[in-house]
Amino acid sequence: MSDQNHQTPQSTSADMPTTYDPKAAEQKWYKYWMEGGFFKAGQKPDAQPYTIVIPPPNVTGMLHIGHALDFTLQDILIRTKRMQGYDALWLPGSDHAGIATQTKVEQKLREQGVTRYDLGREAFLEKVWEWKELYANTIHEQWEKMGFSLDYSRERFTLDEGLSEAVREVFVKLYEKGLIYRGKYIINWDPAARTALSDIEVEYKEVNGHLYHLQYPLKDGSGSITVATTRPETMLGDTAVAVHPKDERYQGLIGKCLVLPLTGREIPIIADEYVEKEFGSGAVKITPAHDPNDFEVGLRHNLPQINVMDETGTMNAEAGKYQGMDRSECRKQIVKDLQELGVLIKIEDHVHQVGHSERTGAVVEPYLSTQWFVKMQPLAETAIEAQKSGKGVNFVPDRFDKTYLNWIENVRDWCISRQLWWGHRIPAWYCDATGEMVVAHSEEEARAKLGRDDLRQDEDVLDTWFSSALWPFSTLGWPNEEAEDFKRYFPTNVLVTGYDIIYFWVARMIFTSLEFTGQLPFKDVLMHGLVRDSEGKKMSKSLGNGVDPLEVIDKYGADAMRYMLSTSSTPGQDLRFHWERVEQARNFANKIWNASRFALMNLEGVTVEEIDITGDLTTADRWILHRMNETAREITRLIDAYEFGETGRQLYNFIWDDLCDWYIEFAKLSLYGEDAAAKKKTQSVLAYVLDRTLRMIHPFMPFISEEIWQHLPHSGDTVTLAEWPKYDPAFEAPQAVEEMGLLMDIIRAVRNIRAEVNVPMSKKIDLLVKPVSAEELRIVENNAHYIRRFCNTSDFGVSLDTAVPDKAMTAVVSGAELYLPLAGLIDISQEIARLEKEAEHLNKEVERVEKKLANEGFVSKAPAKVIEEERAKMADYSSKRDKVLARIHELKG
Repeated sequence: MSDQNHQTPQSTSADMPTTYDPKAAEQKWYKYWMEGGFFKAGQKPDAQPYTIVIPPPNVTGMLHIGHALDFTLQDILIRTKRMQGYDALWLPGSDHAGIATQTKVEQKLREQGVTRYDLGREAFLEKVWEWKELYANTIHEQWEKMGFSLDYSRERFTLDEGLSEAVREVFVKLYEKGLIYRGKYIINWDPAARTALSDIEVEYKEVNGHLYHLQYPLKDGSGSITVATTRPETMLGDTAVAVHPKDERYQGLIGKCLVLPLTGREIPIIADEYVEKEFGSGAVKITPAHDPNDFEVGLRHNLPQINVMDETGTMNAEAGKYQGMDRSECRKQIVKDLQELGVLIKIEDHVHQVGHSERTGAVVEPYLSTQWFVKMQPLAETAIEAQKSGKGVNFVPDRFDKTYLNWIENVRDWCISRQLWWGHRIPAWYCDATGEMVVAHSEEEARAKLGRDDLRQDEDVLDTWFSSALWPFSTLGWPNEEAEDFKRYFPTNVLVTGYDIIYFWVARMIFTSLEFTGQLPFKDVLMHGLVRDSEGKKMSKSLGNGVDPLEVIDKYGADAMRYMLSTSSTPGQDLRFHWERVEQARNFANKIWNASRFALMNLEGVTVEEIDITGDLTTADRWILHRMNETAREITRLIDAYEFGETGRQLYNFIWDDLCDWYIEFAKLSLYGEDAAAKKKTQSVLAYVLDRTLRMIHPFMPFISEEIWQHLPHSGDTVTLAEWPKYDPAFEAPQAVEEMGLLMDIIRAVRNIRAEVNVPMSKKIDLLVKPVSAEELRIVENNAHYIRRFCNTSDFGVSLDTAVPDKAMTAVVSGAELYLPLAGLIDISQEIARLEKEAEHLNKEVERVEKKLANEGFVSKAPAKVIEEERAKMADYSSKRDKVLARIHELKG
């Protein structure tokens, strides 16, 4: 089972504390699990493998509550499958996170008055590795505190040498197939981080800006054309004005030249169908180096590409007298200069979507730059075909299938180069002497290919998502297809992730896996939502509404947090974090603890070998075994369907209602009775059911289930490896269910009547039961001891022809009528007096509200909500008064 020596912390029923201490249990049992090596895959070579690779958290900081949800769902799946006998692998790891991590380290250096350029590439990377070690260790500690059953012996990092080899292999292969190319294109540029961004690293925010209407004069002096722009500073890079070829207003102007204000440069009027002739003036300024659509127009018309900014968003030499100005400062000056020239004819307020860098928050600049790209269409086609043919991945919920297909069918080429130092350096080498470039797995290979030693490697690194796209197979040993883990554990079974990275990551893993392994990377993709605050707002540092998982654990324990998060979630839906729900989960854990402690106090040294659930069992015994069996079947089905919320409801109902509130109470009759054989049988059933219940709750609440299980009579080292409860037809007991149903209905009805007439459970009552048939008569007679005990009767009668008492409280349940003679319940005269006093009070309340609502001054001035509240009070008081009066009439009659 393990290659390490370990010893179970000694536990007996006698030393089980009165209250559960999460801190002590969590530290003790995680250490025990780790020492035992229970989470290591590969210990069941003949078993069917089941694999999950963790979505690698970024080494940019601590794990947040969203990670806690994501990883808890995975742990539930992996713990369940491990108990079901699978060779279960949950592979941990973390992501270098390129721009995000580099930005964090650069911020820290700036506080010390240092830049990365001051340090140089090698020294800076040493600082980033120090950061990585610090936060990778922090993430480890958080994983442990949350109880995650990860196989740390297989932990990976996206900059590991093995993963770097996979990245180089993919890059070289795609380049050789013509699917990676280098070219000059308009890309999203982050001027703060000084790097390219892919389309999905840009967040669009609504901004209150302006629309500037400018007049560009015709060179021949015959007039002007009006154009509008939100970014007047880019006009310095204009190389044409475009109109629609069928716009009659401009037919005579196409081919003529305009004079660009402020520069005096001549630019042509061109015709292109890109222009919407109904929008604005029907004329559009074309700036190929600063707008992606203009770039495409420029290519079609062979227009010059004039870049007027540098990589920091500062105006360059092409901007003439504005050189050296920041782009926002330049905008103000240009607007002022255009106004003085008299060509700025109108400024309108304009609300529009502006792209911001997801990482730095800077306004993204469309920027003409030489970058590396992946040609996406050929790769996407394979993935689209697989999905449409029904051979693709199974999205849960299935509506994300359309979301995924819609994106991948319209995908644009992927800009994969980043102007950073932290990441996988692009495996391309240049010879400046000859102007040659070569892509290779290593510098040695590059030298051999070019036959030269004077090479320099490309300075750029790859987009983080390039290496993350290979995660499901690179972590298992690929590109070595003979690697044991790759052969055994790939493809993986399920990916659990948030719907917010379906484009960033999920789609890219699918098409890279199909391209390089010929297989889908996983069978299922379980999409969960975001964890929002109690008001439904997205958690963020700026709002200060984030929740630290460690704070939750410190307050309520890891099990409470895990149970709340997992059972509050519905696939694909956001969930709201409520501290009250964590408290409820903690209370549930305490209920399990208290019930288990009671059971253990009454097992009196029963050993696992002595447990016998065959032979003569009570109705309650057969019923609880049936319900346990039924629950095990449902829980298994629901976990396989990823319906964790419903799983939680079923577990809660079985444990709280069936086991604690009913069975344990019924079991007390045997446990405290004189019949030694009956007591022994009940002890066996209680021990058996509790053991199976702890196994079912274990994936959700691993610590408390292990703590209790170790106190129970059991075989094996840990509940982590105990066999998952299977449905067994032998436990089917429909008759016991029917019998218990009738008994529970009777007990509930009597308790309701007691509450209605304020008779405490401590006071004995008379009860007459009139069954509807001989079968119900048999059930009630055979289980009369339960009814007497839980209804606390002094006189109990049951007969098919029971005479109905004159004055009695009655109740009807399925299968019987119940009569509680009033003489034995209450002092009728006292009860009438009490009810008359209550009726008088309610009457006064009714009159008070009636007067209020009859007051025209109140009705005309009070808010509608207040008036509605008063009317609701009126209806409530009237209803209560009527019921009390009816009861008085009944008692007097």
